[in-house]
Amino acid sequence: MEFSLSSEQEMIIDSVRSFVEQELYPHEDEVEKTNHIDASLAESIKQKAINLGLYATNMPVEHGGGGLDTLTLCLLEKELGKANFGLQYIVARPSNILLACKDEQIDKYLIPTIRGEKVDCLAMTEPNAGSDVRSMKCRAERDGEYFVINGSKHFISHADMADYVILFVASGVEETSRGEKKKITSFLVDMGTPGFSVETGYNSVSHRGYHNFILNFDNCRVHESQVLGEVDH
Repeated sequence: MEFSLSSEQEMIIDSVRSFVEQELYPHEDEVEKTNHIDASLAESIKQKAINLGLYATNMPVEHGGGGLDTLTLCLLEKELGKANFGLQYIVARPSNILLACKDEQIDKYLIPTIRGEKVDCLAMTEPNAGSDVRSMKCRAERDGEYFVINGSKHFISHADMADYVILFVASGVEETSRGEKKKITSFLVDMGTPGFSVETGYNSVSHRGYHNFILNFDNCRVHESQVLGEVDH
């Protein structure tokens, strides 16, 4: 059985390693001291990653992504993981769930995110619901062609950089042999949508320059066309 890396994988690793050494390492001391990454620096790093083909490497080639396999993605992550977390996260891989985009969502969200023209953030965690998503209390109720969303999400990473949020909420309940089970629906919610606000989150002991936020939804109305995937999935 052959375990050696291909020449293409070796080339990608070398490219990522050079990128980390030249574009990320030089800024680490300042980020660690200030706990801040200037927006212009973040944009510069992102554009350089795009030019080198190191952005959206997990996305399919037909949509403009890198189309890397799982092993190569792991090798890439290993190299990026050597740098400050706030800096490495700028070289984002769009959330894989965006591949569930359909119809106009593809041109409005998926393609621009792969190109680096838009940035997503993913909101699932709540004060009493982390990996146990069935405990979430943030909810959506249908009102004609819209869903009315109420509740909050906590520990949401880089919401300050995002153009929209991939939001998971409870949208119904079904009875099972083990009791009630919440149904979950995900939405694509643009920043600035009425009823949707963002506030500063919690201080952490690490991840300097990488911040979390609290997202609040107060009768936030989202059109059914913004549903990502299926309702009550």
